[in-house]
Amino acid sequence: MAGRLFELDDFQLSVLREIGNIGAGHAATALSVLMQKHIEMNVPRVHVVSIQEIDEVIGGAEQLVVGVYLRVEGEIPGSMFLMLKMESANMLLQILTGSHQPVDSFSELEMSALMEVGNILAGSYLSAFSDFTKTNLHASVPAIAVDMAGALINAVLLHIGMYSDRALVVDTEFRQGSENVESHFFFVPDHGSVETIFKLLGVDFA
Repeated sequence: MAGRLFELDDFQLSVLREIGNIGAGHAATALSVLMQKHIEMNVPRVHVVSIQEIDEVIGGAEQLVVGVYLRVEGEIPGSMFLMLKMESANMLLQILTGSHQPVDSFSELEMSALMEVGNILAGSYLSAFSDFTKTNLHASVPAIAVDMAGALINAVLLHIGMYSDRALVVDTEFRQGSENVESHFFFVPDHGSVETIFKLLGVDFA
């Protein structure tokens, strides 16, 4: 059951962190090509929270954020979403465009750029999961919104609440020059996906 995410021990979390680091490496390469700049990424922490605690990770239910949501299909189905505080989204756009001014709303082109970053991150993490588990995973077309964290999470719950009440959190940092952008990537597995992941990895999960 998806609730078994809370049963992961340090070794199992370290396995997921390693997959996250490899996914971040793939994403850094893809983003460097997209931006034509050297981008570094790392995964300082992988942890598990309840759905109700997601807004605390991002700074509170009233924190204005950019959210990118994708549905994962394949042998390890679930839901993925990237959340960026507005400060981080503005900084990321500055890295992307080189001339962006901080704002609380974005143009259609800027939203498209942020959605593409979420799409690249999701694709990179799924590629790492696919390589490790030898499975074919793919993501849906991404959806993006700007709203308070609590409102976005409630919207996501309408789609995933029936599957799980836990989320795997991959804290991610982008670095380009002296700029450092923090983001949080959430994976909410469907029923049975956690067991499938470790079975395919050959890691004991009794």
